[in-house]
Amino acid sequence: MKNPTLCILLSLVIAAQTNPLSTPLNKEDEDMAEKYLKRFYDLKEPSDSVILRKTGQQKLKLGEMQSFFGLRVTGKLNSETLEAMKKPRCGVPDVAAYSTFGGYKWRTNKLTYRIENYTPDMTVAEVDDVIERALQVWAKVTPLRFTRIYSGTADIMVSFSSGDHGDGSPFDGPGRTLAHAFAPSPGIGGDAHFDEAETFTYRSSRGFALFLVAAHEFGHSLGLGHSQDIGALMYPTYIYRDVDSFVLPADDVKGIQSLYGPNPDVNPEDPVPTPPVTPNACDPKLELDAVTTMRGETMFFKDRYRDVVSSQKVWSMFGHAIERGYPRSLGSMGLPHHVQSISAALHDPEAGKTLFFDGEYYYSYDERRRRMERGYPKLVADGFPGMTGKVTAAFSFRGYAYLYNGPRMFEYHYRTRRLFRVLNTNYFFNC
Repeated sequence: MKNPTLCILLSLVIAAQTNPLSTPLNKEDEDMAEKYLKRFYDLKEPSDSVILRKTGQQKLKLGEMQSFFGLRVTGKLNSETLEAMKKPRCGVPDVAAYSTFGGYKWRTNKLTYRIENYTPDMTVAEVDDVIERALQVWAKVTPLRFTRIYSGTADIMVSFSSGDHGDGSPFDGPGRTLAHAFAPSPGIGGDAHFDEAETFTYRSSRGFALFLVAAHEFGHSLGLGHSQDIGALMYPTYIYRDVDSFVLPADDVKGIQSLYGPNPDVNPEDPVPTPPVTPNACDPKLELDAVTTMRGETMFFKDRYRDVVSSQKVWSMFGHAIERGYPRSLGSMGLPHHVQSISAALHDPEAGKTLFFDGEYYYSYDERRRRMERGYPKLVADGFPGMTGKVTAAFSFRGYAYLYNGPRMFEYHYRTRRLFRVLNTNYFFNC
């Protein structure tokens, strides 16, 4: 049964692939992968004397890249690896382990910044606000203080450019490399460049939120390299998160404070948001909030992103798109008015039924007739003998139903409802 592979999506979403993509790779994909490895993993151009070692070198670099992103380390270019390569990302090369830029840091805590030009995607006021807030992300947890200047050369020069813009690292057009920044040093050190070919936004998830891109790049400007923690701001690929409630993750706090120390101005009596920590998928006490299946992937949700599958509404997805008419209220599905939320839902595509769990009870929705079945609610303990406690998440896989309660997972044969095993929540993960 241990076929799915695990990766943690965003800072708090875990996805186990039950049907990895198997699309054949073409010459264009291979060329793109080679360019990616040259740019981010120091793949060398083979000379005539080492041409026969090219395949071995590529295998080594592919393995490094796969290891960095938490993929299956095969040393081969597969669809899973190619998909990771195609994600929008920072233009700074990756580092094989958590580190700073070789110890580069500013020798002063008082730094200046200057915005040289603006993107037409946003108003001047919006860009000004975003850049200031992105710098404050780092100031809140360190002694660093940033002052804006309007002329001359600042420690951190901010600019929007496209293509070849004179720093030896040309941008590649929309959707790939979003920006890059340089480690602390004289001259170009600390400067942050943003690709004008991208569509930057103030808050929207459409396009790329400039706040998130800028906060990441300023981490480089201050001396941080890329992190392998997928929940970290300094993870190399772009991941959208709510900009208004953003709190710097614990991995980033640890990294920047290793260079500059904590913020000495924090009042111990003032409430301080707790830096989010990426869940440890192999924690035997791991508890999930929801599970769903989309496009052949089983998605396991934890903490902040449980709102993707709201417990007070019903969402219907086609691929990754929300179907027209959704989300809908629970009442519109035929659930009694006293049911204000559901703790889990279990879909049976063969029978055309969806079970909704509410505490110790569950309801059955007939998708063909588009109505709740009669005779419900039923006790979970009657429908699934051996299940104890509240069902907190549920999903079906290869003829089995999996019901979660805290750190335990109950495995049932879907048709007979016979309990086979009680397992740890992380049973499906590569632990």
